[in-house]
Amino acid sequence: MSGAVDTAPARATAQSPAPSKKRDAFFDNAKYAAIVLVAVGHAWEPLRDGSRTVSALYMLVYAFHMPAFIVISGYFSRSFDGRPEQLKRLVTGLVVPYVVFETAYTFFTRWTDQEPDRPVSLLDPLYLTWFLAALFLWRLTTPLWQRVRLPVPLALVLAVLATLSPSIGNDLDLQRTLQFLPYFVLGLSLKPEHFRLVRRRSVRIAAVPVFAGAFVVAYWAVPRMTGGWFYHRDSAEQLGAPAWYGVVMTPVLFVCSLVLVACFLAWVPGRRMWCTVLGAGTLYGYLLHGFVAQGSKYWGWYDPAWIQRPLGAVVVTLVAAAVVTPLCAPPVRRALRFVVEPDMRWLFRRDAPGTAEPARDRTAVRG
Repeated sequence: MSGAVDTAPARATAQSPAPSKKRDAFFDNAKYAAIVLVAVGHAWEPLRDGSRTVSALYMLVYAFHMPAFIVISGYFSRSFDGRPEQLKRLVTGLVVPYVVFETAYTFFTRWTDQEPDRPVSLLDPLYLTWFLAALFLWRLTTPLWQRVRLPVPLALVLAVLATLSPSIGNDLDLQRTLQFLPYFVLGLSLKPEHFRLVRRRSVRIAAVPVFAGAFVVAYWAVPRMTGGWFYHRDSAEQLGAPAWYGVVMTPVLFVCSLVLVACFLAWVPGRRMWCTVLGAGTLYGYLLHGFVAQGSKYWGWYDPAWIQRPLGAVVVTLVAAAVVTPLCAPPVRRALRFVVEPDMRWLFRRDAPGTAEPARDRTAVRG
């Protein structure tokens, strides 16, 4: 991958402040494309019952968009070793927005879902806040994964065991955290040359028939398979299947998702484009677009009959992309940084060893 850099913050000292790091346009473009697919996927949900084609596209997108996000998140977490400044960033960049948006979504959905008594529970992530809780746990365990033998197979075993365990509770959405874990651990194991491999012209050409074939399979699978397998939030038994299905489906879906992730990344441009700057704000787009997705059903945006027709699906797709795009823009990031990426120097001791403030890392994936 041309121009790839390790963008994790360098260790800073009072005598030699950490230098700023150049952002890699490829990863910013990939993150922007992925967040658009997340928004589009949420917008398609109310259309699935009326269209097998939309359901197939929905299943296809869900097979790789979050795995792509998580693999990239793992890749940019490689330097995490638990240094004090990194732990501070976990608090300010993940814990604080989790608390803020978990509370905000609870109050918002009390209104949109007509459930005025819905409790605020910081242990049971609501809607899309699960990713912040999961990323917090994944990053905390990063030093362990970097020291064990065969980390990806081991993470895959844990994911399989999770599908066999319907008794896993909802605390911090642990079921989904464990089932998505192999993608994060794989990202920790990747190097720049791996991304160079998937960006070759031959892979880009092969991606076209692969995606076409994947859509055909998804279209066939719509009436035969529940899309819940791609959410990774339930055990096999909770999905209405025998427990042993999880032993088979977990590695099969892992391989299929990685093939689609590779095809997706193969088509991501490596040059700076109009959308490159938006890649730095994907966390904002991720956290904010959910209010529109939740409110759209309450406001009756899906009620007109034409919305359920092919033209309606196209319009919904374009509107979803148009809504999430400005939410990633610099003005929104500047306005909401105090809740999404607060400084909070007042919370931490200045005399703690190794807590010199590093340059803020704007390339690490958080959403």
